[in-house]
Amino acid sequence: QVQVVESGGGLVQAGGSLRLSCGASGTIYDISDMGWYRQAPGKQRELVAIIASGGSTNYADSMKGRFTISRDNAKNTVYLQMNSLKPEDTAVYYCQALIRASRFGEFDNYWGQGTQVTVSS
Repeated sequence: QVQVVESGGGLVQAGGSLRLSCGASGTIYDISDMGWYRQAPGKQRELVAIIASGGSTNYADSMKGRFTISRDNAKNTVYLQMNSLKPEDTAVYYCQALIRASRFGEFDNYWGQGTQVTVSS
């Protein structure tokens, strides 16, 4: 079994920073893409950023320049550094990872339980 667990959310004032972490554990052979998504109340879940196993990244336009995604492959962990936070960044942030349990297995998509980020004005 595989678990994906986020941490690091909380309450911060506008202009502040937070760092989210997400670790994958369990029966893991390797991990492909890892990413962060978010869902605000009454809105659909949206992409924040994705990072491939080799380190290439992709960001949603509204996060470019403010958020930085990174990963530590040895720890099966992905991070999201969020700077210059705005009230509209308030949402539940979810970690996502494409993981396969064996060399010849298929990649399955796993989600964390989400961590709340609240930015006050």
